[in-house]
Amino acid sequence: MPSTVCRAILEPVTPPLDLTTLQAELDTAIFRELPDAHTNPDLERFYTLLRDYPERGGKRLRGLVLLLSAAAHGASWRAGLGVAAALELFQNWVLIHDDIEDNSEDRRGHPALHKQIGMPVALNVGDALHIYMWRTLLRADWTSWAQQWRVVEAFEGMISRTAEGQHLDLIWVAEGRFDVSEADYLAMVTLKSAYYTVVGPLTLGALCAGAEPNPRLYEAGIDLGVAFQIRDDVLNLMDDVSYGKEFAGDLFEAKRTLVLAHFFAHAAPQQQDEVRRVLGKPRPEKTHAEVARVLLLLRETGSLRYAQVVAEAKAASGLTRLRDALRTSPDQAAAGTIVQLLGEVAQRRT
Repeated sequence: MPSTVCRAILEPVTPPLDLTTLQAELDTAIFRELPDAHTNPDLERFYTLLRDYPERGGKRLRGLVLLLSAAAHGASWRAGLGVAAALELFQNWVLIHDDIEDNSEDRRGHPALHKQIGMPVALNVGDALHIYMWRTLLRADWTSWAQQWRVVEAFEGMISRTAEGQHLDLIWVAEGRFDVSEADYLAMVTLKSAYYTVVGPLTLGALCAGAEPNPRLYEAGIDLGVAFQIRDDVLNLMDDVSYGKEFAGDLFEAKRTLVLAHFFAHAAPQQQDEVRRVLGKPRPEKTHAEVARVLLLLRETGSLRYAQVVAEAKAASGLTRLRDALRTSPDQAAAGTIVQLLGEVAQRRT
């Protein structure tokens, strides 16, 4: 049976704003789209693998923001349920591919999928989830062809920007570049993270409600998405927190971050040379002692602290813009929940 996607409900509604309830409904919508049984045991195992990353949990942040945005713009939150499920499937196949591209060790407290079953099989699982993403989005009961076109176009634009940002992130590492400036980094994470983490969910939710997205949602989403990613980079280098990824994995993978951009702009030449030597090694050749030394230098130069200050400034700017963009939304309860949720994740400690 086709899933209900973007069926705007025009009569006044009061959507349930309990995030636990919304997350449970979103989970049901996600897993409804994935097969779970086959007479061929090998294909039944394949179906189990399709559910692996989605079953590892996560906050479902992007899907929740989309549902709340649909509600804030005057529809039932159910108007965006199918698109939110597609967005979460996008998140999961991208994570599988991202872990392969970065050769990551862990994801959400468990070994990355390619570490469990090998790169070729994991890559195919990601490809299959990509197919189910489009299937979920396109098998829809739309209110009009015009609405379908607007949502699909916006969704495609969002994932295209994400791929562009991922290309920049990967090519800097592949080419061994350490001349990545703060401006370069901010441009990259705007593409890689901000569009699909905040901008896309906010605007897609509005479109699912049959509303024209306020242009200020874009500005708010960029600031909040960038703040989210910078904070993610900082958390990765804090050994007293646990957030589902390998501690200092960004250093083992030599990811170009705002922390590193600040370090190379302010550290002494001898320190810069030392860090380049360590980060330039292939991951298997890096020792924990070397990475610990790099982390010490990043702290001593104030680079971690600087990145956190930038994240806080971006979060504050984004929340101000978001409140302004949602000031006249039909459902202020839902709008307030969006502000609260995005404020918590942009300033999170875990």
